Amino acid sequence: MERPVWAPHGIDLTRPSVARMYDYYLGGSHNFEVDRAAARTALEVWPDLPMIMRANRAFMRRAVRFAVDSGIKQFLDIGSGIPTFGNVHEVARAAAPDARVVYVDHDPVAIAHSEAIVADDDQTSVLQADLLKPDDIIGSEAVQRLIDGGEPVALMLVALLHFVGDQDSPRDIVARLRDALPPGSCLILTHATNEGYADPADEERDVYKRMGSPLIMRTRQEVLSFFDGFEVVDPGVVFYSQWRPDAADEEDPARYSGYAGFGLKR
Repeated sequence: MERPVWAPHGIDLTRPSVARMYDYYLGGSHNFEVDRAAARTALEVWPDLPMIMRANRAFMRRAVRFAVDSGIKQFLDIGSGIPTFGNVHEVARAAAPDARVVYVDHDPVAIAHSEAIVADDDQTSVLQADLLKPDDIIGSEAVQRLIDGGEPVALMLVALLHFVGDQDSPRDIVARLRDALPPGSCLILTHATNEGYADPADEERDVYKRMGSPLIMRTRQEVLSFFDGFEVVDPGVVFYSQWRPDAADEEDPARYSGYAGFGLKR
């Protein structure tokens, strides 16, 4: 397989990536044929995926603006993925020009393109790290340099925890990250669910399982448990389109198959 000029060296072009599939769903161009093939297989049994991904991104942008309105100007975006229009630093800077952002991902393509976008931006940094090792993130040079530990921070776990199984203790990981945040910080989180709408077919889940990233559906109560230690703001943990929408949405909210929430650390 011919390697595209933008593809970082050392990555396996024969294995699909969750981040690059997400880029494909959103209409991006930083994906390989192996990612597109896996995504097309998923779309055959869950055709709403692009709509769901767009709703997830729309929530993210609303939540970032709400964080800035709440006085938060530092963002730690873990599982940030491949940059697309309306990145966290772009949305935050529109409201607060001095906002600072650290993007964290373990996918080398996501890292390479994030670095290219923020190369000349001294208020933004990019870190290649794994959520499963939160201390590596907290203690990293990028976080220590850019994030002021005495000021509130927005911890962002958007469309990430549904790829972390219970065997990896995701609630303990979130708690470790939470404990490193000062009062006034927040958690911005989205998570896939099968409540209120048809569960995706086994074939769709198998696409992700074969990649080593099984898609794990959780209930609203299970998603709410990630907010332990945070005060969840109105309207609570709800379907994507129900969280402080900019405009009315005629779709059934449950059709988005995902919950979103925003919690403040007191």
